[in-house]
Amino acid sequence: MAEKIALSFVVNDLQVTAVVETRMTLADFLRRELRLTGTHLGCEHGICGACTVLLDGRSARACLLLAAQLNGHRVTTVEGLSPATGLSILQQCFRANHALQCGFCTPGLIVTAHALLQENAHPSREQIQDTISGNLCRCTGYIPIVDAIEEAARIGAAAASLPVPVPSSVAPLVVTTNRLAGSVGSDTSVPPSTSAGHDNFVTGGYTRRLL
Repeated sequence: MAEKIALSFVVNDLQVTAVVETRMTLADFLRRELRLTGTHLGCEHGICGACTVLLDGRSARACLLLAAQLNGHRVTTVEGLSPATGLSILQQCFRANHALQCGFCTPGLIVTAHALLQENAHPSREQIQDTISGNLCRCTGYIPIVDAIEEAARIGAAAASLPVPVPSSVAPLVVTTNRLAGSVGSDTSVPPSTSAGHDNFVTGGYTRRLL
């Protein structure tokens, strides 16, 4: 039987308590147990950047982290960067500049760009290119992605894309390796988002309804 460990950490401003297998990655925990499927799995070797999340405010590869390592830390996924309604400025700029096609790499790029704009509100085009060099995209050729981030920087995306604060009355989530329970109940079926097309890619899709 696989060894398990209890942990408690914050995901998208919600306190999460869980018992997980010590070998479970953060990416698998987010996708399987919390249904935050905006964190995509590509190479699972930390190369493609599709699984990028924020760990204590800094970009990190969820496929290279074990969930057990996150005790006491704070994780933000692409769903946590989406406003309660609509799109953030950064997400709007991705859509307006056609900075996505298949959309698989988009959540990781959104998270990476957000981290950059939080650290440097006015990056140069070269700094943007350097930052996203660790995120692979096989569709766009990168130019519209750089354009989108550059435009977002001009209109203050870092401040506008901050997640909406969660009321203190929200109950903590209690998670097991079998189902999501607690404040959202043990029935984890969630209807698809009414938002269509590119909006789903830049926000992480329907999973933000859990937040």
